[in-house]
Amino acid sequence: MEPNVRFWITERQSFIQRFLQWTELLDPTNLVVSIEKIEKSRQLLLTHEDASRSDLEDKRVQEAWKRSLSTVHPDNSRLIPGPFRPAAFLPFTAPMVFLSMLPVKSLKSMILPQASFYTYSTVFNIVNGNASYLFPRLLQVRFSLNSILSRNVIPVIILAQLSGMNVVASRSLEPLRGIEVMDKEGSVIGYSRKAGTKAIKDTATSRVVLFGTSAFIPEVFSYFFKRTQFFLQCPWSLWTLKLSCTILVMGLMVPVSFSIFPQIGRIQCSELEKEIQSATEETELFYNRGV
Repeated sequence: MEPNVRFWITERQSFIQRFLQWTELLDPTNLVVSIEKIEKSRQLLLTHEDASRSDLEDKRVQEAWKRSLSTVHPDNSRLIPGPFRPAAFLPFTAPMVFLSMLPVKSLKSMILPQASFYTYSTVFNIVNGNASYLFPRLLQVRFSLNSILSRNVIPVIILAQLSGMNVVASRSLEPLRGIEVMDKEGSVIGYSRKAGTKAIKDTATSRVVLFGTSAFIPEVFSYFFKRTQFFLQCPWSLWTLKLSCTILVMGLMVPVSFSIFPQIGRIQCSELEKEIQSATEETELFYNRGV
C-alpha cells in the first residue's frame, strides 16, 4: 500500500491532531528537501510496514513521515513539484491575497492580482489531485469606490466565493468520472462519482473558510486602525498593517483549512453507487480528498 495512504487510513486523528500534523507538513524546509532524502525516507517507510506516527522513540521514522506526506502525492506516489507542495501555499498566495484586497485604481490593478491568484490556485488544486474566473470581481465597478460595501465587504465575499468555485472548476472531472475508493488495506474497489462530489465539496468548503477569514480579519483591523491618531500621522502604516495581518492570519488559517477534513476521507459504502456496494463487504471505504 502507498505509505501516505496507509498513514491517513490508520491514523484516526482528531481536528487538533490534524492541525498539529499540518503545522509540521507546512514547514518551509519541505520545499527544499532533496530528492535523495525523500527517496531514503520513502524506502524506510516501505521497508517498515508497521511504522506509524506513534513511533515517538524513532526520530528517523518521524522525519520520514514528514518528508513523505509533504512531498509525495498519495494517489500516484509521484513527487509534487516544489512550488505546488502544501508548504508553498502560504508564501505564494498571501501576497496575492493582500494585493487583491487593495483599493481598485485601474482595470490593470484589479485584474493582475486576481489572475495570478486564481491561476496559481487552479494549478495547485490540479497538482494536488483534486479556471480562473474574474467576472464577479468586475461587479465592484458598479458600486461607488467610497462605499464601505464596495471597498470592504464585497471583495471579501468575492474572494471567498471564487476560492471555492476555483476548486470546483479545476476538479470538475471528479464527479463526472468518479474517483478511486479503497478498503482499509488500500485495495481499489471501484470509481465513485459520489465520493468525487464529496471530495470537491469538502475541499471547496475549506478554501472558503481559508480565504474568507484571511481577507475579512485584516479588513476589520484596518477599519478600526484608520480611526486611530497614529494612522492620521502615518497613513502609509495602513498597508504595512494589512500585509502583516494578512500573512499572520493566513499563517494560522492554512493549517486550519487543511485540517478541517482528513486528506483521506471516509465514506459509508451504503452511500455509494450500487455497483460498488455489490463489489465489497466493507461497510466503510476511503478516498483521497486531496489538499
